[in-house]
Amino acid sequence: MSEPTGAVATAIAHARQLMSQRPDLAEAQAGEILKAVPGHPEALLLAGQARRLQGDPTGAQAILADLTTAQPQWAAGWHELGLAQAARGDHPAASATFVRLTTLRPEVAEGWRLLAEQRRLMGDSAGADAAFAQHLARAARDPQLVAAGAALVDGRLSMAEATLRDILKARPTDVAAIRMLAEIATRLGRYEDAEALLARCLELAPTFAPARQNYAVVLYRQTKAAEALAEVEALLAQDPANPGYRNLQAAALGQLGEYPRAIAVYEALLADYPLQPKAWMSLGHALKTVGRQGDAIDAYRKALELAPQMGEAWWSLANLKTFRFEATDLAAICAQLARGDLSDEDRFHLEFALGKALEDAGDYGASFAAYAQGNALRRKSLDYDADETHRAMLRSRALFTPDFLAARAGQGCEAPDPIFILGLPRAGSTLIEQILASHSMIEGTMELPDIPAIAKRLGARSRKDQESAYPEVLAELSAEELRALGEEYLERTRGQRKLGRPLFIDKMPNNFAHVGLIRLILPNAKIIDARRHPLGCCFSGFKQHFARGQGFTYDLTDLGRYYADYVALMAHFDAVAPGRVHRVIYERMVADPESETRALLDYCGLPFEDACLRFYENDRAVRTASSEQVRRPIFTDGLDQWRNFEPWLDPLKAALGSVLEAYPDASATP
Repeated sequence: MSEPTGAVATAIAHARQLMSQRPDLAEAQAGEILKAVPGHPEALLLAGQARRLQGDPTGAQAILADLTTAQPQWAAGWHELGLAQAARGDHPAASATFVRLTTLRPEVAEGWRLLAEQRRLMGDSAGADAAFAQHLARAARDPQLVAAGAALVDGRLSMAEATLRDILKARPTDVAAIRMLAEIATRLGRYEDAEALLARCLELAPTFAPARQNYAVVLYRQTKAAEALAEVEALLAQDPANPGYRNLQAAALGQLGEYPRAIAVYEALLADYPLQPKAWMSLGHALKTVGRQGDAIDAYRKALELAPQMGEAWWSLANLKTFRFEATDLAAICAQLARGDLSDEDRFHLEFALGKALEDAGDYGASFAAYAQGNALRRKSLDYDADETHRAMLRSRALFTPDFLAARAGQGCEAPDPIFILGLPRAGSTLIEQILASHSMIEGTMELPDIPAIAKRLGARSRKDQESAYPEVLAELSAEELRALGEEYLERTRGQRKLGRPLFIDKMPNNFAHVGLIRLILPNAKIIDARRHPLGCCFSGFKQHFARGQGFTYDLTDLGRYYADYVALMAHFDAVAPGRVHRVIYERMVADPESETRALLDYCGLPFEDACLRFYENDRAVRTASSEQVRRPIFTDGLDQWRNFEPWLDPLKAALGSVLEAYPDASATP
């Protein structure tokens, strides 16, 4: 498009000058130009921009849609149209517009950044990462940075990392290179490295907002919610309306257990940007957690109105457990699965939801087929290794001998505060937590990631093919270091404790693999092993799609091997430290809750309280898949659901081996 000349050029320049301070006057100036020269592209662009800046993105979109139709090759029109659509909260439309923009002008970094932002708001993390890599590549003018960016875009992370490290040897304060290196670390899951790099980036460039946003995300992914929230609030102080910042703020509040505040942020965000299916789904999660099931369902339904292919929203409805799909829902799920353009993530979520719908309908063969399809698709994206798990369990059994533990008796942090409930997912741990959290001396929290994080750090493993130094490294720690680790755990979890009660629960099931570590660093902590019939527990895990972790649950053989390894490790600790772990057999708890609850409280050294038997009256937030089930009295209808699927469970039975027949004998080892 040619530049305007003469009087029109002067008028357009004047409108541009007015835009930042007085968009109303800029719009009036554009209107005068359009009277003189109807359809003038530059004047239409200014009119649309002015409407957006005055808070009328719908009016802006109408003007700019006509402009881009008339001038389909003009990148500036698509850029401004995308901004108007984003301001309306129509992220799918804005994303499509920014794709058009980046096609027209692939060399312009800003277009890729805008596309990345819209994709992230839609929940398309992979697409956002790809667009952001393109942004980084084009934001750099230095040839070495361009090369590193190109390697990052292509997924050649090792080459990109080597190039960036060479740059930083020569220019250690190059914040663009530091940020790109942090992006690589984030993609590889090396969050501690990414955190350190981004902290350095902000030390050098405190006003570098994109780096601060990356920093907040990395902190959030490490469940350092308080620190993440502080960074987000600093960003919001400069840009309070930014939807990405507000979304991250709500997520961090949820991670902190501040659900009323999180819900308020989501509701305000959606009032301003109602066309965000991902945000509606996140609101549904928060509402579910606080027990507002009806409102949660409405939020999930709203997400599906906006994005009917969003598998996670369908699964979120199924994951309420007490929810039942209608015939129209089943038809809608099947219609989405028939599409050829579904992402793998949407497809496997839809398969899990379909499995639940068909199970509720009593069509168990078709239900199992759907569950199997969803699991197989999810398993393809994971690098879980059952042999590696088995070796890790054997190493723990070899290290934690009676002599090893006796030599370290009296060491560690003496605080008795934590109560660890561990075992396998779907083994009844949420029920135990709810019972204990109904006691006046105990606070329930969530599945805290801090023990696994400490173990991972001690292992000092930076690559998948490296052997972790954990647990053998524990033999090298002094009494002072063991105490410091226990104190670190208490400090890391302090933000989760809201009620001032002396004891609190950590319900991370995978902590069974770290019973030895817990015994060393927190010798007075209570450890409760939640155990359920192997077929009931494992098949319940197979039916469940977990938001993160639990990679062993997506294959029946992996599940059986994992359960057997868990039983063997716990039997080992029963032998080397008798009585230190209290075991709750789920079927016994369901059959005789009062006797089991009294034994549980005796182990914890606490007096019996009637409220523990009325756990379903406790209105605390519950953050696991069983959140709705534990808001009702104990029920028995779920005990034998696995029997409906027994014809298809032979691989699971084979992998369980002798553990299956021995249950509930806790001393049996495979």
